[in-house]
Amino acid sequence: MTLGALMAAIAYTVAFDGIEARLVEVQCSVSPGLPGFGIVGLPDKSVSEARERVKAAFGALSIAMPSRRVTVNLSPADLPKEGSHFDLPIALAVLAALEIVPADALERVVTLGELALDGRLAPIAGALPAAVAAAEDNRALLVPHPCGAEAAWVDAVPVFAPRNLREAVDHLSDRAPLGRTAAGTLAETVHDLDLAEVKGQERARRALEIAAAGRHHLLMVGPPGASKSMLATRLPSILPSLTPQEALETSVIQSVAGLLSDGKISRAAPFCQPHHTASMAAMVGGGRNARPGQVSLAHNGVLFLDELPEFERRVIDALREPLETGEIHVSRANAHIRYPARFLLVAAANPCRCGDIADAARACSKAPRCGADYMGRVSGPMMDRFDLRIEMPQVSIEDLSLPATGESSATVAERVTAARAMQTKRFAGHPKARVNADASGRLLEEIAPLDQDCQSLLTLAANRLGLTPRGYHRILRSARTIADLDQSAEIRQPHLAEALSYRLPFGRAD
Repeated sequence: MTLGALMAAIAYTVAFDGIEARLVEVQCSVSPGLPGFGIVGLPDKSVSEARERVKAAFGALSIAMPSRRVTVNLSPADLPKEGSHFDLPIALAVLAALEIVPADALERVVTLGELALDGRLAPIAGALPAAVAAAEDNRALLVPHPCGAEAAWVDAVPVFAPRNLREAVDHLSDRAPLGRTAAGTLAETVHDLDLAEVKGQERARRALEIAAAGRHHLLMVGPPGASKSMLATRLPSILPSLTPQEALETSVIQSVAGLLSDGKISRAAPFCQPHHTASMAAMVGGGRNARPGQVSLAHNGVLFLDELPEFERRVIDALREPLETGEIHVSRANAHIRYPARFLLVAAANPCRCGDIADAARACSKAPRCGADYMGRVSGPMMDRFDLRIEMPQVSIEDLSLPATGESSATVAERVTAARAMQTKRFAGHPKARVNADASGRLLEEIAPLDQDCQSLLTLAANRLGLTPRGYHRILRSARTIADLDQSAEIRQPHLAEALSYRLPFGRAD
């Protein structure tokens, strides 16, 4: 190989398109001309700055940059390149062009890593999806040591994790080969909060159980101190553990967001609770690098919105797409990215701004109109997407003084797990459906047939309540889940009646 060659070496890395890692060729040529170091191929600011970090790291290894023109091209050139993980592949491509690293060694490996000025390798986000991409392309993976255990969860790819640039060079040159990195440990699931601590609110506890069993979206409305947040934060304690497939899907999103630490992957369902001041980008994803938002971080888990009417209306309405499709599309001037976003939405709200509309002695002068105005901040189409809507009364002081008598989370979790097992068996041949909330169209008709009495009841209720087609189908899904909790193969009238009771307009008890 000569320094005058048009293309002296190629290294391989990835660029992230949402949660997908796309293979990128890092092409380096060293050619006659005025000394310089250029990087082309749609690099962002952090990638362009790699040349300064690479030069400093070379100096730490006593390697001099050539007095020639060094050009690095990131191919495909029309794919935006973002992130500091391009440092290591750029450095290795230059070293291969200088014949310090064997060029053929780079053919068999995908590399990622951020270089410190002294040559150390800093951790980067996205090691897990990068490992998936490397496995699909039948290559090994070279990542910074802190990321090795995370990437090694993809056991189909050999993962090597150097601590610095010198170790990476010695490994590729076969002077000091690194051992294959082992996968990290499975994070222990510990639930410190238990449903047994909630006093009263039996109807709300039941709604929470139905929501967990079939992933039905739940809205709780009640005065301050009615245990709305207390119930919501205990929802993870009754949810089943994630399947291996779900755990991998969730971990890939967390990896792209840089939230995985020490290579630990958890099978506990994620629980996200954004503040009501959250922006659109924070909720659905976006920002400068179109990172995943809360709806994606809650994938396969729970998104809890406390004080729902206090969120910006456009932020709330942005949830309508992921609630229906299970994914969110983030469109920016230079990026069009799809993130998975299939989550259980739980929301809590006061009945009005002051929260005391039900107490004539404490209610404000605008009651009862203030209640309709306050809840009117949530649009009708969004409200229609809640399968279960309940009003929660204030817990009396007398009830608070009594010992807790409700079931524990472990007891409720057993019923939820049994109901989920029925759904797993039911949807075995339907890859797009995992729980009852996913069923639609012909599949919903198959899993939730109604006898004549149940159909008459549902038709009568639909006419009286003015149900939309969406509301009609959500009642069917909820009834199917209630029957599953009862271990019933058929939907009976009590199951359907209970499902209907959670769709009554607020203030109705008939």
